[in-house]
Amino acid sequence: METLTAPLGWWALGAALVGSVWVVLAVAVPGWAAAGGGLLAATAVFCALSAAGSVRVGVRDGEVVAGRAHVPVACCGDVTPLDADAARRAGGPDADANAFLLLRPWVATAVRVDIADAHDPTPYWLVSTRHPERFAAATRTARGHEAR
Repeated sequence: METLTAPLGWWALGAALVGSVWVVLAVAVPGWAAAGGGLLAATAVFCALSAAGSVRVGVRDGEVVAGRAHVPVACCGDVTPLDADAARRAGGPDADANAFLLLRPWVATAVRVDIADAHDPTPYWLVSTRHPERFAAATRTARGHEAR
């Protein structure tokens, strides 16, 4: 399993945003209001970056997991590791409107997991991962264990 944490640069930008909010408020309102506004901004930035960066992806207990979504490996077809360019195309111009996408802009690579369940209208999952080859190998290994 892998956690798609937000990069340090995004946290630095968030801190700069909070500082900017505090400075603007410090000039315009009393000190207690500026402190409260800065605290509110800090809480919002922290919650947003924590939520966006706490997504876990990978293979666990015979299932492919992408955030809160999961599908049994028995329902998975081909698993294709995608480099940065292929992932960009697959998530943009070549995307299917019925596909499940869990993409994070700070992770360039991904995997495409074809769904082999005839009852599922989702043709494939496209999932960001920093280690697409490992993700694909883990899925194939888990599918091999399921077949036994």
